Amino acid sequence: MTETRTVRLRPPRNPVERRAVTWWAVRAAAVTGAAAVVLAVLALLIGPLRPWLLAALVLVVLGGAAYAVVVPRIRYQVHRWEVTLDAVYARRGWFLQQWRIAPMSRIQTVDTVRGPLEQRFRLATVTVTTASAKGPVRIDGLDHERAEELVRKLTAVTQATDGDAT
Repeated sequence: MTETRTVRLRPPRNPVERRAVTWWAVRAAAVTGAAAVVLAVLALLIGPLRPWLLAALVLVVLGGAAYAVVVPRIRYQVHRWEVTLDAVYARRGWFLQQWRIAPMSRIQTVDTVRGPLEQRFRLATVTVTTASAKGPVRIDGLDHERAEELVRKLTAVTQATDGDAT
């Protein structure tokens, strides 16, 4: 007879790195700034549409500034992750909530990504890929050293876990 082990599901415990708030805010400000530059240049070049383009510019700047101030703080409150011997858990989203679980036996690859802004803030994103049609489990905003440690741990645990990873 095969023994079945029950895994109790619960929300993941670990918050992302506090520096992720600043990273997310700077990223939002950069996108807002790029859109603002495009609208400003268009307003200078297209005289008949100038009032509309300037109105759009004001809306983009105000909306982007509000987003950059509010949303990163909310993201920090709801983003959580955890790794156990059984699975990788990641929770994200405030309005559209997503809770992803990848059993160790289903993990195919574990990757670390560090874009230029993430490098500046000493952060990294760990991506855990499975055969799921929903895509990988992503853990954003980890301290880069903790991310490297996590990748080493996941690699060791998945190699020692029975399963076919499909």
